[in-house]
Amino acid sequence: MDLKFPDCRKCNNGTLVPLSDYGRDGAPITYKAWVCTNPGCGFNLRIDNGEISMGRNIGSSTK
Repeated sequence: MDLKFPDCRKCNNGTLVPLSDYGRDGAPITYKAWVCTNPGCGFNLRIDNGEISMGRNIGSSTK
């Protein structure tokens, strides 16, 4: 089975890829965020506590 992710509609050069995380209790949160693979684009979409947000600044993490 081939897995194809959607093209980024903001830049039309990247692909949106899903990212997962872990919750406070250690439970996996599958597809918590989607980000564009084009570094010049920066489009992102994420879900935090049931709220959807887009366009947050992406930077280096201290973790």
